[in-house]
Amino acid sequence: MTEAYDYDLFVIGAGSGGVRASRIASGHGAKVAIAEEYRVGGTCVIRGCVPKKLLVYGSHFAEELQDAAHYGWTVEGMSFDWNTLRDTVLRDVDRLNAAYTQTLESNRVEHVLERATITGPNSVRLAGGREITAKVILVAVGAWPVKPEFPGVEHCITSNEVFHLPELPRRIVIQGAGYIALEFAGIFNALGCEVTVVNRSDQILRGYDESLRDRLLQITMARGIVYRFNCPIQSVEKQANGSLKVSIGKQDPIEADAVLIATGRKPKTEGLGLESAGITLGAKGEIPVDEYNRTACPSIYAVGDVTDRVQLTPVAIREGHAFADTVFGNTPRTVDYTCIPSAVFSQPPLAGVGLTEGQARNAYGNVKVYTSDFRPMKNVFAGRMERGLYKLVVDANTDRVLGVHLIGPEAPEILQAAAIAVKAGLTKADFDATVALHPSMAEELVLMR
Repeated sequence: MTEAYDYDLFVIGAGSGGVRASRIASGHGAKVAIAEEYRVGGTCVIRGCVPKKLLVYGSHFAEELQDAAHYGWTVEGMSFDWNTLRDTVLRDVDRLNAAYTQTLESNRVEHVLERATITGPNSVRLAGGREITAKVILVAVGAWPVKPEFPGVEHCITSNEVFHLPELPRRIVIQGAGYIALEFAGIFNALGCEVTVVNRSDQILRGYDESLRDRLLQITMARGIVYRFNCPIQSVEKQANGSLKVSIGKQDPIEADAVLIATGRKPKTEGLGLESAGITLGAKGEIPVDEYNRTACPSIYAVGDVTDRVQLTPVAIREGHAFADTVFGNTPRTVDYTCIPSAVFSQPPLAGVGLTEGQARNAYGNVKVYTSDFRPMKNVFAGRMERGLYKLVVDANTDRVLGVHLIGPEAPEILQAAAIAVKAGLTKADFDATVALHPSMAEELVLMR
């Protein structure tokens, strides 16, 4: 590698994409450093999907303990302590932060816990004033929660702060109806909080299959989550007793103990200094890149949520790996963004891969839709009326399965295997030819007629 610069690669942002890119580049022989202004691990590990999933697990025990009596268990003296769950989750975040740091060290990647800004095509400045040069710069700073502007927004929290609540709110208002909003709505509802979801439109989970969205809405309303559609928050006023008065337009104000804003995330590019390298941001603040993750400046690349392509951790990891192989491994390659599975860890969870029914009809016209609307065995035995819904979307002309969409217990775990079949282009006949695994919920995928 060249000796004209301090490093062959300097990475800004030690999240999933940045860590993977730096590790692989170092393995290819590059001299690599990575800067992170907060903690190693990024959004997913520190303040996102991992701690969120742990809260989901914790909240599931409310349902499991309720159902235990139907299975012969007597559980006396049940109680829940938010501080115990919160602190256990935060300890695991500490463990993961240490593990990611160790990964960098074991792969000979120098890590600097300072904010870094770009000062030119091949230079960065650390917050402490140190100037660094690099042959290649990779930006992997991710995205940040968006807060709308209204009076009293300073009294609201986002998904960044929700993991640090000093106590469990008795009443919580959640603005937004995307996956983050509905996941936390399910968590707090299961833990016994009064949950109100307010949204500017009349839809939840835009982009997911309509049938699953409708089913989730029905189930969560039956579980006690209250929805207020077409009425975003207009103001939040802190009362003398510490509670919050949430005004939502024509409807009556809502009294709450906490307000969580979950209206989306935007690339965290503000103040990054990209203009010094001739890089113009996109309309949402994203960094435009080509298929090889290169920006308008030939020496600067970007991966992950900061590019606002597909905001998913596994995608950022693949982009980081592809970048390192392309630039330092002499193996140019790109990422395939088709048939990416995704899940919402709501309660119950839903998951999907490929085209929704609406998307398939628009793209192919002639499609067949197969569904299985069933009551999971576990729910039958426990006396729960909630029903699962599985759906296959099929090209009527070729019999190829275009999409699989599931809602019900363990839907994300089941979908991962089904996503392989969709990615491979298997047909409905291939599904039908597969012997069912009985008794299981997953067998419904091969029994639809």
